[in-house]
Amino acid sequence: MLAVTALDIVLIVVAYLFGSLSTAVIVAKIMGFPDPRTTGSKNPGATNVLRHGGKKAAAFTLLGDSLKGVIPVLIAKAIGVDDLVLALVALMAFLGHLFPIFFGFKGGKGVATALGVLVAVSWPVGLLVLGTWLISAFITNISSLSALIASSLAPVYIWYITESKELFALGVAMALLIIIRHHSNIRHLLAGTEGRIKEKK
Repeated sequence: MLAVTALDIVLIVVAYLFGSLSTAVIVAKIMGFPDPRTTGSKNPGATNVLRHGGKKAAAFTLLGDSLKGVIPVLIAKAIGVDDLVLALVALMAFLGHLFPIFFGFKGGKGVATALGVLVAVSWPVGLLVLGTWLISAFITNISSLSALIASSLAPVYIWYITESKELFALGVAMALLIIIRHHSNIRHLLAGTEGRIKEKK
């Protein structure tokens, strides 16, 4: 039986708190545009920020959301935790983004943070997931569908590369949560009304 130490618990809690820092809300306050939770899709993510704050704000949001997954996981790996604790640290950083304690538990859909987590857990997995998103986006021209495809394949990539049950479970959990958070997008996809990355002229 694996023992969880006090340090492990600290890492897990700090990962959640770090993930709870809503990059979109912070960027909106600094750059002076409306809180993304109150406009457009009301999702505090890079896509909604792009609509209301522009490309630079969206880039900062995307980077910040990704780093929320990267930094806690890299710290845990540097300390040398086992796969169970690593998976828990990664999951809590991801959950912090979805349900941020500092922002009324109203977070984003988790795609960028999940990618950051996966890059830090295993960079080949992260590259495969990113590549899947890019290929899907090129073919479908739909960001949400590309995210659903990439996140659904993430557990397969994790198992193939790491063969870790704990990290595989992490991938499954994140994929399910991303699918749940995209429930409105799925309805639009089924209705054929989901927005495109680039609208046809």
